[in-house]
Amino acid sequence: MAHPFTVREIARQAGVSDATVDRVLHNRPGVRAATTGQVKRAIQELEAQRQQLELTGRRFMIDVVADAPARFHLAVRTALEAELPLLRPAVFRARFHLHELWGAAACVAQLDRIGSQGSHGVVLKAPDVPEVAAAVDRLLALGIPVVTLVTDVPLSRRLAYVGIDNRSAGATAAYLVSQWLRGRPGGVAVTVSNDAFRGEEEREMGFRAAMRKLDPERPVLYLDGSDGLDDSAREIMGRALAGEQPPAGVYSSGGGNRGLLAAFEAVGREPEVFIGHDLNADNLELLRAGRISALLHHDLRLDVNRCCRILLHHHGALPEDPSGEASKIDIITPHNIPVWP
Repeated sequence: MAHPFTVREIARQAGVSDATVDRVLHNRPGVRAATTGQVKRAIQELEAQRQQLELTGRRFMIDVVADAPARFHLAVRTALEAELPLLRPAVFRARFHLHELWGAAACVAQLDRIGSQGSHGVVLKAPDVPEVAAAVDRLLALGIPVVTLVTDVPLSRRLAYVGIDNRSAGATAAYLVSQWLRGRPGGVAVTVSNDAFRGEEEREMGFRAAMRKLDPERPVLYLDGSDGLDDSAREIMGRALAGEQPPAGVYSSGGGNRGLLAAFEAVGREPEVFIGHDLNADNLELLRAGRISALLHHDLRLDVNRCCRILLHHHGALPEDPSGEASKIDIITPHNIPVWP
């Protein structure tokens, strides 16, 4: 029961005598279990209050860097701005560097600019390519930690990855697809935004592995990356629907769902099942209209809060290390839509 507090401080917090606290701390007999618990809770309360005092007035500037469609930009900015006030008494400020169709070279240049400007940490969504990993390592060499969000750069020296288990998400999508299409003919198309994003690659791998076990005879068609943009997604799905084996179902791991569904509409069809990711404005509308069957969703507010707490721990401002936590995957249908945003 190591702690930095005096017997007198603990006794005042617990409302017991100094002698009672001394007996509890040295495991001596003659103290009721309830009183022992009272003393232990007092120490926990003092520890929490000490942490609050240590954080008071501390200011942290972080940078959010994301190569992603605009809908993700809005979602992550909204989530972080909602969570920052809850991190008080520490004061967080955030700079946002959010771009569509950015490219690895431009992303690397931004990371290097942050290195020259200084920062308390970077929250990063970027392709898993060697030049990005090298830029992350350069930041760490400058004392700037990086936390990857939603998709990982695992060969870099990033501090932690925050997000769902993407292989598990893909396997969950396969389970739903196999149940929905049971007894129905046709294959299923898997779409991504970019082959270089590790998270989407792992979703696709998890999906294929589970489909081989759950529905081994059903064809799985992997489509080219659409950058998560509706126009590109519509064109890519249009080509698939014009092929010899047009898909009956869709697992959209990377977005562009309006475009994917527009391609089906253009040929006078609707997919038998459509599984997507993330509860955003577009997907919410499609879900309510019954055009998306289910969404695999994780709470982005919890994720960005965890990113900030990991950075706090790195800077010695929090004792616990939250990097081992996992983001929970929720299956959202038209019948259990949570309050959003």
